[in-house]
Amino acid sequence: MQMPNFLIIGAAKAGTTSLYSYLAQHPQIYMSEQKEPRFFALEGEQPSYGGITQGINRGSISTLADYQKLFEGVSDEVAVGEASTIYLYSEKASDRIQHHIPDAKLIAVLRNPADRAFSSYVHLVRDGFETLSFAEGLRAEPNRREENWQPLWFYQHRGFYYGQLKRYFDRFDSQQIKVYLYEDLVRSAQTVAQDIYQFLGVDDGFVPDLTRSNVSGIPKRRWLQNLFMKDNPLKSVVKPLLPKQMRKRISRDVHRQNTGDKPAFPPEVRQQLIETYREDILKLQDLLNRDLSGWLK
Repeated sequence: MQMPNFLIIGAAKAGTTSLYSYLAQHPQIYMSEQKEPRFFALEGEQPSYGGITQGINRGSISTLADYQKLFEGVSDEVAVGEASTIYLYSEKASDRIQHHIPDAKLIAVLRNPADRAFSSYVHLVRDGFETLSFAEGLRAEPNRREENWQPLWFYQHRGFYYGQLKRYFDRFDSQQIKVYLYEDLVRSAQTVAQDIYQFLGVDDGFVPDLTRSNVSGIPKRRWLQNLFMKDNPLKSVVKPLLPKQMRKRISRDVHRQNTGDKPAFPPEVRQQLIETYREDILKLQDLLNRDLSGWLK
């Protein structure tokens, strides 16, 4: 049965949805239609996240048979992959990936952890789930972790990248791992896409549509956002009538048109987070041999 030969492992809110799109467009790359199957984080487990789950318990894959079904459509593609940002954060995923696909190529995109934390918060505000202020959400995080909420709610804890990445460097040859910064993606998405195409052994002359995906902001019309994001009678009636790809396209277009400006990131909270992350950032830049001093400003 088919298994992927590469994975996008994270980080959440660092441009991975856009990256998934750039790779899925390439004719020599097969990406699983489902983004975030989370198999290697949850293998053999019954997903049971507490708190506000947003369907994550229904949407996650935890059996090998179901996971392999994601790749039944593979034909002659050179590179076969999927994207699950929980893999970087998960303490179990790296071992499971090594067990099932030890030669896999691994791709990570990292974002300034303070900015990533706030983006995760804005994402949940946008979708109508987070009702606290950002500072209140940070204070609520220990309880949410204790209650096993899904990791998207772990604004601060998910940004300690050093230990997360080191698990992979300890288990895989460094030649199998590519780490980019969110800044790279913003500065030149085409350059990053071409570099990944080379890494995966496919034609690097292909030019993808570089439209950004999953941009966070406050909805202009909350009722419209809730209509698409939350369970409701109308959604239950319409869903079976439309093909999945059409539903995704409509949802994406409505989301793009309905997204307004982001709320302001309180500067004092941002500075507190930067100080919290300082030691981890310094260790990370040594691990990656890349200057991350810009993240400390």
